[in-house]
Amino acid sequence: MERTLIGMLTPSSNTVLEPYTSALLHSLLPEVTAHFQRFTVTEISMRGESLTQFDPAPLLAAAQLLNDARMDVIAWNGTSSSWLGFEADRRLCAAIQDTIGVPATTSVLALNEVLERAQVSRLGLVTPYLDDIQAAIVANYNAAGHEVVGERHLNDKGNFSFSDYDEATLAEMVREVAQARPEAITILCTNLRGAGIVAELEQELGIPIYDSVSVTVWKTLQMAGIDPARVTGWGQLFQDRRLKA
Repeated sequence: MERTLIGMLTPSSNTVLEPYTSALLHSLLPEVTAHFQRFTVTEISMRGESLTQFDPAPLLAAAQLLNDARMDVIAWNGTSSSWLGFEADRRLCAAIQDTIGVPATTSVLALNEVLERAQVSRLGLVTPYLDDIQAAIVANYNAAGHEVVGERHLNDKGNFSFSDYDEATLAEMVREVAQARPEAITILCTNLRGAGIVAELEQELGIPIYDSVSVTVWKTLQMAGIDPARVTGWGQLFQDRRLKA
């Protein structure tokens, strides 16, 4: 049987991206499956110890273990380059390709591709992060030509605790950001329960919503030669003709 194997590099304290990724891909079973390898991430802050969690070495080691199962594509399913700088993810993907021989992407690079293809110049931002992390993210997206016109964040640093926020809390944050009339809103964090609220909120607000777990699935499917439009019920990302490869 021909199979497509998608590898996800996963923060150790994340409890959302695995079940939501599997749910997004459920209709493609057994043809397409996701597989996960963790490495240590426990705090999101600007402290030195927190920043070094995202050094390339542990991610590359995790990717090598993951590839024992012969992945077709590997994604860093996390958003660290949104505050560290997008070039960090580009270097990581190049290193995975060079050392392991598997094409690679990340949640942030996938999101950035979506924003470019959809020509989003006014962006709404919802995250769980601390004030200084949020400020860095806003600065990076403003510099990239996606002006953050509205934002909400939870000012939390505990990566595990991000998963404790319920969908109602996130939905209200999205509604508040929508008041600034952005052209799109991103729920930026792979440990937030955003994917499941996207379709209903898009209908309510009339604004595309790009969840980090969802955009990672979208991009890895594209890279593996699988039409993302086969994923239904999770928002317009997967059916948007502007985003076709």
